[in-house]
Order: sequence, then C-alpha cells, then structure tokens
Amino acid sequence: MPTLLQIDFPAEGPWGDEMTAAYDELARTIAQAPGLRWKLWTESRRDGIAGGIYLFDDEASARDYLKVHIPRLQSFGVTGIRGLIFDVNEGLSVITRGSAAGLPT
Repeated sequence: MPTLLQIDFPAEGPWGDEMTAAYDELARTIAQAPGLRWKLWTESRRDGIAGGIYLFDDEASARDYLKVHIPRLQSFGVTGIRGLIFDVNEGLSVITRGSAAGLPT
C-alpha cells in the first residue's frame, strides 16, 4: 500500500532558488532512496519551516528512509525534526485527483 511520509522542521533558509542550488546534490541522493516514488520539497519562509512530502511504495520503505534521513538532517545541525507516516486511501484520492503513481495531478 502506498505510504505518505511528512517531514518538517524549523528552518532559517535558504529559500526558493537558493534552496534549489544548495540542496541539488542532496535531492539527487534522496531520489535514489529505495521505495521512493516522489518527493515534494516544502518551505514556508513566513513560518520558518521546511521539509517535504514523500510517497513510498510501502510503510517499511518510509520507516527505513526515516532511519537514514533524520540522522542526516541532524548532522546538518537541524533540530525539532518531525516525521509522520500515513497510509494513502487511493479510492478517495482518485476522486480528488490525487495520484499515488506519480506527481499529484
């Protein structure tokens, strides 16, 4: 069953294009995570929060990813990390144009 992972944490930037440039290599590493279908990078300069929404093939892949990614974030000095795992209700998601196969539509 597809599994959604939400990670967020307090952040002071970089934001926007600066974030894209700063984390390009990290994004390429994350893209290789076993079971990862996609990740949406999230940022709220207004609220001082960054993170991501990830879709994995299954809960085990999401949990394995958390075991690697939380220590990686901590090694960058990130604190206050929150990781939440959700099952995806595909039937209702299709009605509201969500896609568990690729990027949300």
